[in-house]
Parts: sequence; C-alpha cells; structure tokens
Amino acid sequence: MTAKKKSVLKKDISAGRVCPVCGHSDFEYDKVTGETICRHCGYVLESSAIDYSKEWRSFNEEREGTKDRMGSPLTYSKYDKGTSTVIGKASDTVKLSNANRKTFYKLKKWQPRISTAYERNLKFAMTELRHASNQFHVPEIVQEEAAKMYREAITRRLVRGRSMESVVAGALYAAARKYRRPITLDEISETFGVEKKDVGKAYRLLCRELGMKILPTSPKDYIYKFGAALNVSNKTITDAIKLLNEAEEKGLTSGKGPMGIAAAVLFIALQINKERKTQRDVANVAGITEVTIRNRYKELHSALKLKERFGISE
Repeated sequence: MTAKKKSVLKKDISAGRVCPVCGHSDFEYDKVTGETICRHCGYVLESSAIDYSKEWRSFNEEREGTKDRMGSPLTYSKYDKGTSTVIGKASDTVKLSNANRKTFYKLKKWQPRISTAYERNLKFAMTELRHASNQFHVPEIVQEEAAKMYREAITRRLVRGRSMESVVAGALYAAARKYRRPITLDEISETFGVEKKDVGKAYRLLCRELGMKILPTSPKDYIYKFGAALNVSNKTITDAIKLLNEAEEKGLTSGKGPMGIAAAVLFIALQINKERKTQRDVANVAGITEVTIRNRYKELHSALKLKERFGISE
C-alpha cells in the first residue's frame, strides 16, 4: 500500500467489532471510498461512499424548508417524463365561489383533452411498452432504453408508414438484446399482436438509423431462461453451461442459432442429471422444433464424446 493511500486511512475507533471472515478486530476507514476495511483479510465491513445529504446550502431555518425536492425522477417511459401536473382536487372547490367552481371543473375536464398528436402517440406507445415490459419482467433499465429509442424514432420521423406497435416492439427487442435479456421474436410478436417480420424490420431500421451496434445473443442467456421455464435444478443449468463452454472452445456453436444450441445442451444436461424432460418439453419452451434439437444434439454428442463420458446414447 502506498504512502498516499495510507494517509487517507485511519483506524476504526469502534470497539467490540470483529471481522466475520477472519475474526480479527483491526480495521481501517478509507476516506476516499467511504469503506471500513479489515486490515488482515481486506473484507469490507461497511460502505458509506454515497452522500445522501442535500447538494445545496441553507443559511437559515426558513430557507431550509423551501428547497426540499418533491416528486419522482424523470423517466422516458412516461409520455410526459413524469412532469405533468393536475389542476387541483375536488376538495379544493370548497373555498371557491360558484363562478370559479365552474371554471375549475371546465379546466379540469379540458386539461387531458388538449394535447398534440405527438403527445397522444407517445401516451399510447408508452402504455403499450409498460404492459409488455411487465409481461416479460424486464428490468426498468430495458424499459427506459426502449422508450428512449422510440422517442428518437419519432423525432427522426421513422414511425411514418409503419404501425406504432411494430416500432415499439422493435425498440423493446433491441433494448432487451442490448442488455442481454433474451426475448424471442415470437414472444414479442405475440404480445404486441404484429407480424414477426414487421418486428424484425423495425428492429433493423432502429439499429441502422440510430447507429446501434448490438452483439449477437449468447446461448448462455437462453439456457438460464429455458431452465427457469422448465423448473430444472441448478446443477442441470451449471452442467449445461459447462457443456456450452466446451462446445464454444471447439467451434461447434459457430453459425448455429443460439436458441437451438442452448436447447440442445440443456437437454443433454437433463439426461446427465436424469431429470424427466422430453425433447418436446424443451422445444416448446425454446420455441423451436424437435428436429432442430435433434440435429444440434447429434453434432454435440459425437464432438463432446457424451457416450464415453456420461454413458448417454445417441
């Protein structure tokens, strides 16, 4: 450890604490990272690097209460980014005169009606995107990325001549692939009620016009997805990953569809661990045919010597 690093460290003054890993009680506090570290094994006991205090200063008690922030953060998945306001509540009309009360209700009625075509398009598209994202259980970052792509597509007039659903579906598919959350085109097209080829066209259009370079999906991502759908054991998934790594080292996955490879290695792992799942079960979950699984299975069986290693017949 350098002298500069030691200068920002001081011994933790708390008494009666021991490291849960090595049992020693000699700690140091790093001012730079905000971490309390065990001197003996390096285990981090606490991390307080996040500053939860306000970024502004107040010089009197009156100003202290006037700068509190309110509301949720901005989000692309809402058509107004979460910044819209509502004209009062019905209970607020008690203090108003009859004339002002009529004006209040008139304004409240017309507020949601007055909107541009751009806002109406975004409102409907973001609603569809949220419903699909909830159905696929994708992380919030995927939904935000898809919403950002769709907004950019509207700004560049890429939606003209195409259905709104197909562009939203293409954006969600692109965002899911970007963050390695596997969703198949069949699942996307079924959820949005559009043709698979239209989703593919919208996806390629967004990638080309927005300058996105998305790497091909990995069979490993589909193994976790298929394994969860089939409710297999963790050991089966681990064995499938090991078989996939061996197949990749030998170049057996080159030029093959990732879903077919993932389904084949998962089926082999199921046989190794003697879990009763048929090829049809795996094919239904993967959305491919049994013929595809059998073809990939035969290629892997001979190359990985499954009969000699595990006693699995072809």
